[in-house]
Amino acid sequence: MRITFLGTGTSYGVPMPGCTCAVCQSPDPRDKRFRTAILIEASGQTILMDTPPDLRSQCLAHNIQKIDATLITHAHADHVFGFDDLRPYTNRMAEPMPVWASPGTVQALRRVFDYLDRPPIPGTSQARIALHTAEAPFDFHGIRCTPLPATHGYADMIGWKLEHAGRSFAAIPDCKELPAETLALCRGVDLVVVDALRVRPHPTHMNFAEAVAVLDQIQARQSLVIHLCHEVSHEQARQLLPPHIAPSYDGLQIEL
Repeated sequence: MRITFLGTGTSYGVPMPGCTCAVCQSPDPRDKRFRTAILIEASGQTILMDTPPDLRSQCLAHNIQKIDATLITHAHADHVFGFDDLRPYTNRMAEPMPVWASPGTVQALRRVFDYLDRPPIPGTSQARIALHTAEAPFDFHGIRCTPLPATHGYADMIGWKLEHAGRSFAAIPDCKELPAETLALCRGVDLVVVDALRVRPHPTHMNFAEAVAVLDQIQARQSLVIHLCHEVSHEQARQLLPPHIAPSYDGLQIEL
């Protein structure tokens, strides 16, 4: 299983427009953060997690030739407003692309992208999507996909756990709290990545201290944080986190 971090930033991205702070002006390429998205490759399949507004640029930067399926975590703009950038991939597929999301997120996607429920005007194209509600684990070409409930403000939020050939990966990019059932499902995975917005507290995101506490409960073989805002540089995050936890960054690729 290959994991590629296409974007690791918060809703503003880094640099943030109009900001002249040290992180936004940083020359370190690890401080250039698109909005969060993750690519998972296994069993000959390419699965995308979330469709941020930067998706077109991310696909071009990583020369992504195909996307076989998409998993959505929640309906906030920074995670779904690139949804229509799936269109060039679905145009090349024999069948509509399967997309899985929580019940509340499915409703939001149908409301925002209302073309999902009507045929295209002749001579035009639209993303061809088979939208599925994810309420239990399912298999996709030998990859076990498990939705992971999480608390993130008013969002109907889920993370995802993927398992293939004895390897496991869990990602919960936006969250404030994880219920016991989610902690249990994540415990001992090969790689886990969770939200860690900044050092100071936030009402709907975990800060560094909260993320470390959760990751210490999960006890994954490898632990990362994601969704960093412009208040902390990559190098600062690396120094603030304990040695067994690292900040992710755009372009990071991990083989499991």
